[in-house]
Amino acid sequence: MIYCQQLREYIIRPVLHDLGKYTRNAEELLLLTAAQESGLGKYLHQLGNGPAIGIYQMEPATHDDIWENFLKYKPTLGDTILRWEMPRAFTDNNVKEMAGNLYYATAMARCYYLRFAESLPYFKDVEAMAKYYKKYWNTEEGAATVEEAISNYKKYVD
Repeated sequence: MIYCQQLREYIIRPVLHDLGKYTRNAEELLLLTAAQESGLGKYLHQLGNGPAIGIYQMEPATHDDIWENFLKYKPTLGDTILRWEMPRAFTDNNVKEMAGNLYYATAMARCYYLRFAESLPYFKDVEAMAKYYKKYWNTEEGAATVEEAISNYKKYVD
């Protein structure tokens, strides 16, 4: 598990500021997502041979979709994200980088949430953040529950 304050201070804030996408709402939503998905960094790959990678447990198909259907139309944002990538670390596919590069994983997680028109919930409303996470990140088909996301946020972040 990653110490929350250090993840916040040394990874999430610098990345969000560099992307020009910092808000406290975004910061807390990313912390909630990481707390729920990986126990705030306890797992770097989905258990049970699932495809999800990194502290936010993003699936490779989602990663690729962000590049193909979102960042392709936002080249300045895409170029900024590539500054957080380790050049030529993975020649076959940069999705693997999300397991070990917290900066890149954070940038991609923030981009995922940028694709939705609905405003991010207020950072002090944990229930609203958990509902937003469930709706957009985990979706109806996902195994997570709003109650579980709230519990993990309180356990690892709050």
